[in-house]
Amino acid sequence: MLSCYVVDAFTREPFHGNPAAVVPLENWLPDDLLQSMAAEHNLAETVYFVETPDGYDIRWFTPKTEVDLCGHATLAAGFVIEQFLDPLATSIRFQSKSGPLGVEISDEIYTLDFPSRPPTASSPDEHLLAGLNIPASEILAARDYFAIYETAQQVRDLAPDMMSLARIHRFAVIATAPGDEPGIDFVSRFFAPSQGIPEDPVTGSAHSTLIPYWAKRLNKTKMLAKQISERGGDLFCTFAGDRVKIGGHAVLYSKNEIYLP
Repeated sequence: MLSCYVVDAFTREPFHGNPAAVVPLENWLPDDLLQSMAAEHNLAETVYFVETPDGYDIRWFTPKTEVDLCGHATLAAGFVIEQFLDPLATSIRFQSKSGPLGVEISDEIYTLDFPSRPPTASSPDEHLLAGLNIPASEILAARDYFAIYETAQQVRDLAPDMMSLARIHRFAVIATAPGDEPGIDFVSRFFAPSQGIPEDPVTGSAHSTLIPYWAKRLNKTKMLAKQISERGGDLFCTFAGDRVKIGGHAVLYSKNEIYLP
């Protein structure tokens, strides 16, 4: 029997932000079982971690596949560790397929320490161009395609053809534009239908690419971002060279038990 916590990340309110299932483990289970549990949860991400002498090893699964980096589920894992497993924790270290990651905790804000993945010039494939109902002013890429729009309203108005986007040659699509609300530096949306996530509510890993781009464009190292999905979420962003800091709040939705076969 395993404990499972569902945490809404990058929000102060339940039913907002991005929900993740968090499952602490004593030892790693077979990969097919981890994937089956993630499919059963049917959330954008299920995160598993195992304590080690140096911190925790961490892995993330969508309903369809394992991914190399996930922000909101890492924040949710840090929340569960601090709230339920190690109440005195103010700094948590994870080891992942993307290298070392961190969560710093201060004033109820959980700040991720993630690698910076700046976008570079890219030639978009035909499925991306067919899938975006509003043409982007520029398309770059890192792990994901990076579609830049002139206005936040254009990003809000996107209604992508998910069948086309499911055929792109990269992991997902980030759409972004300058913010149009007081204090908001930039906005984004994130589409990953080939990974079982048509639209992700709030995507921490996307900000590994968003932060270096907007830091250079705005000539700022500290920024406030908003992901303008239906659920929405707020992210406190800092550019730190080859690293980025991504902060947000979290709230517990549920705690339950998993009975393994």
